Amino acid sequence: MLSHQDIWAALDKLAERFSMSPSAIARQAGLDPTTFNKSKRSSSDGKARWPSTESLSKVLGALGVSFEDFAALTSKSQSGRLSIPMGANVPLIGLAQAAETGYFDSSGYPVGEGWDEVRIPGLSDDHVFALQVNGDAMAPILRDGDRVIISPNANIGLGDRVILKTRSSEVMAKEFEKMNSQSVSLLSLKPNTPDREIPLKDIKWMARIIWVSQ
Repeated sequence: MLSHQDIWAALDKLAERFSMSPSAIARQAGLDPTTFNKSKRSSSDGKARWPSTESLSKVLGALGVSFEDFAALTSKSQSGRLSIPMGANVPLIGLAQAAETGYFDSSGYPVGEGWDEVRIPGLSDDHVFALQVNGDAMAPILRDGDRVIISPNANIGLGDRVILKTRSSEVMAKEFEKMNSQSVSLLSLKPNTPDREIPLKDIKWMARIIWVSQ
């Protein structure tokens, strides 16, 4: 069972992992900066105070950390180190760059150099990367400045949004509908834009969008 001390220690460790103070993660979640201060952890008569479920939910949502990952922060592995990743820097590639050669291998994994990086909280997939949307060609679903987080390892199913690159270097964001031995059917995300059916032989790689930062 989690104790009062476990919960507050986990919040402190969460702040440390993001190189922030408890006050900073409270502000990040839209809370009063003093919400997680040490002075708020017990009442004037010495009784233990617990963080509210609402405040905990807001801070985990703001940092992109699941409750399961937060719970794991209350215990340590045998080596004394926390057993879960709490974010990592991943390649940030512009859509214009994505259309060029030299940025991806045949499976859609980023390779080489020459890109910026962005931090993704709670990352557990080494091959995740981010694409920066430029312009309004994909509006209103994806807008100028949005960052879409892509996982080439993730399974793709009906209704999933994907980024696809063709062998002719066309890069597009679509909704996956179905695939057979010859082609893949994709639904348009943009109004008044036709859906596409693309032969598998013309696809260089296709990967699922797992998150959009707006």
